[in-house]
Amino acid sequence: TFKITKVGTIAGCMVLDGKITRNSKIRIVRDGVVVYTGELASLKRFKDDVKEVNKGYECGLNIQNFNNIEVGDIVEAYEQVEVARKL
Repeated sequence: TFKITKVGTIAGCMVLDGKITRNSKIRIVRDGVVVYTGELASLKRFKDDVKEVNKGYECGLNIQNFNNIEVGDIVEAYEQVEVARKL
């Protein structure tokens, strides 16, 4: 984690499975317990803002309204998709 003034805490992450997109919802899991659910404020690869980061790559995450991220926390990214009901 990196603390940056006026920005907050940036989490350095490695994408282990799937991909993280800029508009993904985020869930922080610590010791098997969900400690935060929210949205990304920014997604960066090196110093560039990116729309998505795929499996096997590193990225930096700034999580909206959450600065209490710790080493070892698991970040789960997900998207909610509404599906029309079928009879």
